[in-house]
Amino acid sequence: MAGHSKWAQIKRKKAVNDNRRGQHFTKLIREITVAARSGGGDPGMNPRLRLAVDTAKAANMPAENIERAIKKGTGELEGVEYQEIAYEGYGQGGAALYIEALTDNANRTVADLRFTMNKYGGSLGTSGSVAWQFDRKGQIYVDAARHDEESTLMAALEAGAEDMQQEDGQFIITTGMTSFAQVQDALREAGIDIDSAELAMVPKNMVDVTGDDALKLVRLMEMIDELDDIQKVWTNAELDEAALAEAGT
Repeated sequence: MAGHSKWAQIKRKKAVNDNRRGQHFTKLIREITVAARSGGGDPGMNPRLRLAVDTAKAANMPAENIERAIKKGTGELEGVEYQEIAYEGYGQGGAALYIEALTDNANRTVADLRFTMNKYGGSLGTSGSVAWQFDRKGQIYVDAARHDEESTLMAALEAGAEDMQQEDGQFIITTGMTSFAQVQDALREAGIDIDSAELAMVPKNMVDVTGDDALKLVRLMEMIDELDDIQKVWTNAELDEAALAEAGT
């Protein structure tokens, strides 16, 4: 299993800060709405919706906001029709970028994305140009300071997990799509608290990006992530920790 890039940790820290701003809530609401539209409004029967609701609750989103988003997705309330689009491109150091969007205006989204990519040194690619470098997986994060490595690993593997790594004080458990929910349930039943979970595009192989390129790449991904229609940005870059530390990232 390929390693994690530092962008994964930067994203999670950024999400904590974004909880203080409306933009993060807006993106969560869009995901809940689309998940409910595509798989129904019952989180118990819709794994994607369950994940979206859990993420929103972890971000302290009010319950009424979550319920309203679900009802918009199921058609009980009037709402905007969002389209799911994936964009692919490149950043500094030859890093591949896989970008997921939820939008009600695809022309606006691609124009904003192209402008941002051009301004900050990236480039958009054609469909399929980088997607082959990633696998869709579930990833579950557990606090390594609170839970024993052996018991966490055994519980995860017995439930069908593929891999577990320890990084930055966390166990990162990787699962296939079909076992994602059952591994989470098994961990909870074993008394193991889950910090967060997500459906991720996991790189098959990492590309080292160092020095000034690493700083510029992080800036590019941060600016893409700031766009209203962009939900997530994934990369296969293994970022130079020394350069990021120097910049305070």
